[in-house]
This record gives sequence, structure tokens and C-alpha cells, in this order.
Amino acid sequence: MSEKYKRIVFKVGSGVLTEKNKIAKDRMMSMISLIAELKSRYEVILVSSGAVAAGYTALQLDRNINISKKVLAAVGQPILMSSYKNKFEIYGIDTAQILLTEDDFDSRKRTEIFKQIINTTLEHGILPIVNENDISTTAEQVFGDNDQLSAHVTHHTNSDILVILSDIDGYYDSNPSTHKDAKMIKVINEVSKKALDEEHTPTNDFATGGIVTKLKAAKYLMSKDKEMFLCSGYDLTSAKEFLTKNTYDKGTLFTNKS
Repeated sequence: MSEKYKRIVFKVGSGVLTEKNKIAKDRMMSMISLIAELKSRYEVILVSSGAVAAGYTALQLDRNINISKKVLAAVGQPILMSSYKNKFEIYGIDTAQILLTEDDFDSRKRTEIFKQIINTTLEHGILPIVNENDISTTAEQVFGDNDQLSAHVTHHTNSDILVILSDIDGYYDSNPSTHKDAKMIKVINEVSKKALDEEHTPTNDFATGGIVTKLKAAKYLMSKDKEMFLCSGYDLTSAKEFLTKNTYDKGTLFTNKS
């Protein structure tokens, strides 16, 4: 086990949590099992997408229409949290729901309140589950993707590392879906401007990010002397090996440390 981490943030996206317009229960359960195991070693915060996708399981509205997306989020948030509550209870873990916007990080007072809520839940063994508040906010008040949200949560809660569980298993030197000779880069010490200028490529209808939003999150964290580990959310072997043995076959560690 790596002794350099005490508090970690997991971020899981809609592409991992849902499949064919349904919650991917097996993948969710695998992630919950891993978090339950790691809670004996680390303080864990979970940033979870999936409210809009969960809402679509009950109400098929066009998510590209702004008000429809807000309705889907309103319908889906309790569905998503109910799934988490029922599954975490198997391991005797209580959960707390925390909905944030970008404004919560622009106000010193609101940021301090958020930090105190996180610290208090963790002190009492409760797992905080954070999501962006898509319902009552305007476009100017939201991050737009949970990669950015999770990076800010990691920094402001003084967490040591953000672990992004994604539908890709690491960062490659070229697009692996179009380049058969693409090679995974296991450690990145600097995010280039060229990489940030690439197009966003979400691979799921309900996803709002892509590789570029993850690179932006990594760059932000590295500027704060924090780390980020990007790995598969379909197969949690890399996440588990990295966090329990400090080794990994697949995945990419973003760090400014040698």
C-alpha cells in the first residue's frame, strides 16, 4: 500500500455507470466493493455522474433540450442515490449527498462550508457522494462536466489524488480507436497545450466530457501539487493495484513529482 496518500477522490462517469439506458449494476457494485475495501486504508470521497442517465431510465426526454436535462436530473438524482444507498448498506457504509456548482468554489464562505461538511462526514465514517447541481443552476454556474468538478473537490478538500474511473483505460499517444499502434503513456509530468486543444470526445450519449476535460483536470491538479490517476472503470484491476500495491499495468498517472 502507498503511504503517501491519506485522502482520495474517486470520480465515475456516466459511461461507466450506465449501459443501454440502464444503470450498470454490476459495474456499480464492483466500484462500491473496491471503495468499501479502501475505506479501511483511506478517507474516500466519491464524485459521481449519472443523474441525467438515471432519470432517462424513468422518463425518456431529449437531454439536448436544457429544461428536459434539468427534469431528467431531478428525476434521476434520487434513483442514483437510492442505488448507491442500497449497495453501500451491504458493507455497512452510510452515504451523504452533496450537490455543488462552480459558484460554491468562488465564494470563500461557501467553499469553507462545503469543506466542513466533507470533513465532518468523513470523521463519522460516512461516504460523501458529490455531484453537480444540474437542476436549479444556470449555464454560468456549472462546470459542465464532473472531471472539472472532481478536480476542484480534490484540491479544496486537501485530498492527495483524484482517481478517474473512465471508459478508457489510460492516456495514449494517439487515439487507440483509430490508431492500432497507439501506445499508453503510464506517467505524464506535463500536459501540453496541443493536447488541450484537441476536440472533446465523449463516448456516451449522457457523458459531457472526453479526454480533453480529463487533461484539463489533470493540469489543474498538477498546478496544485496534486496527482491524478486515469484508469478503466470497467475493469478495476489497475485502480486496485495502484491504490493497494503502488503498481499498475494499465492506467496513467499525472504528477509533477519525479
